[in-house]
Amino acid sequence: MKQQTVVIKSNRYGITLFLDKDIPFGDLLRDISEKFRASSKFFKGAQMAMAMEGRELSKEEQLEIIRVIQENSSLEILCILEQDALKEAYMKQVVEKKQQERDASTGRFYKGTLRSGQVLESETSIIILGDVNPGATVVSKGSVIVLGALKGVVHAGAAGNEHAFVVALHMLPVQIKIADSIGRSDDRPVYARGRHALEPKIAYAEDDKIYMELITKEVINDIQI
Repeated sequence: MKQQTVVIKSNRYGITLFLDKDIPFGDLLRDISEKFRASSKFFKGAQMAMAMEGRELSKEEQLEIIRVIQENSSLEILCILEQDALKEAYMKQVVEKKQQERDASTGRFYKGTLRSGQVLESETSIIILGDVNPGATVVSKGSVIVLGALKGVVHAGAAGNEHAFVVALHMLPVQIKIADSIGRSDDRPVYARGRHALEPKIAYAEDDKIYMELITKEVINDIQI
């Protein structure tokens, strides 16, 4: 019976790979490839932390193992843990943190128009492909981008992120709140607000006040993410 050179042990949040210390690294990669190809259905779409035991590995070798795993399965490895950090509770904590960091940087999409009475909440930055009508509310812990008309209420940086911002193609909100700063709508009719009233704008917080500016290359370069 052939000795197993790769053994996988997993829990809900992570995988521990037990690797043979004696076989050549190229052969080990081949065996890892076969192991994860055979287990691909089990790990389908999973996001996990990973630890490796049984063999001393350089950083480059660890990355090569991750590459082989991801080429032969749909498993997403969020991070590599040290061998003494294999408990499920710790893996859960690390995975959730990595997911939050990734969500904060990538954000999510919502397609459709938000109508009066609707409330859209997001743990991450959000891009809305549609309008936010009067009476609708958007609450996001990150930034809010409206690829349409913003005529409702938006609260960006809801968890206290003062660097969050709001962008809209037509910036006509009833109210914008960024972290703890609040700005209210210009009550004048659109036709009385000047020629820039319906041009894309960005709203941001500074010194406890909300400012709105036309979107320019200079303004984009100054955005902190």
